Amino acid sequence: MSVLDLLAEAKIAAAIEAGEFSRLPGEGRPLDLDDEPLVPENVRVAYRILKNAGFVPPEIGERRERVELSRLIATIDDEPTRRRAAARLSLLEHRREAAGDAAGWPAAYRGALIERFAR
Repeated sequence: MSVLDLLAEAKIAAAIEAGEFSRLPGEGRPLDLDDEPLVPENVRVAYRILKNAGFVPPEIGERRERVELSRLIATIDDEPTRRRAAARLSLLEHRREAAGDAAGWPAAYRGALIERFAR
């Protein structure tokens, strides 16, 4: 844990002990984590419809594939198969970087986030 994490944990523990989190609106009810706050509002409904139909956005599908390929490459003993998997992973990484910045944010999301935080 970093120093910042430890400080945050200490502040949260002190707030809990002081009772600052008691009697808040929604206390005792589950959180609604299905809202997708980082998805721009103009595509949020479309993404929810696709999600309910069992589809995922292409960037999420590619992210899953990148994670699976990374794990697979670490376990493959066959050199030609490992090279093919590494080439596919390289292609997916290149697409991700071309679509957004190095952190993996697509350009449309990055712009929406910058605009929102600028307010």
